[in-house]
Amino acid sequence: MYKSFFKRFLDIVLSGGALIVLSPILLITAYFVKIKLGSPVLFTQDRPGKSEKIFKMYKFRSMSDARDKDGNLLPDDVRLTSFGRKLRSTSLDELPELFNIIKGDMSIIGPRPLLVEYLPYYTEEERHRHDVRPGLSGWAQINGRNAIDSWEQRFKYDLEYVNNISFAFDFKIVFLTLIKVIKRSDIQVGKQIKVGRLDVARKQKNDDKH
Repeated sequence: MYKSFFKRFLDIVLSGGALIVLSPILLITAYFVKIKLGSPVLFTQDRPGKSEKIFKMYKFRSMSDARDKDGNLLPDDVRLTSFGRKLRSTSLDELPELFNIIKGDMSIIGPRPLLVEYLPYYTEEERHRHDVRPGLSGWAQINGRNAIDSWEQRFKYDLEYVNNISFAFDFKIVFLTLIKVIKRSDIQVGKQIKVGRLDVARKQKNDDKH
């Protein structure tokens, strides 16, 4: 009952309430992104959702459009400004994902949506992380966020969540997420995960952040 109905009901109520309460922060953040990084304020990227259905995930942009003399974008570590690092470390860049939750693309709690390019590399077992909506936060994030050293360990946490969804489990993750965000712990901006089998760390220089 919780997984099939009540979880979605809570997603709508809580994300809608959060958008109202946090609207001043959203507007202020959008203003500073516009001033410091330019337009567009939002960064969108295709991600796989429930049943691997592709959706556009929203974030506040955290990189500039700085280019070399030939018009090519400069490396990520150059375009990622100190302001962008602060957005990431405080998780303010994630706030627009509340709109994804309202739309039904995401849930408050679930496995984080990774890149579409990763889909061919999952094992059959790992594909079950897409049996549920991806989340704004998740069990893997509570157990290390960007500090997790392998995709295999991250997927293990994702599948543990998928197989044990409950109101109590979601409440625990929400509570621990708030603590992580307040303490700004287990975040390593720019960290790559060495994967081996997936061999995709080179494609995503900062986990699921841009």
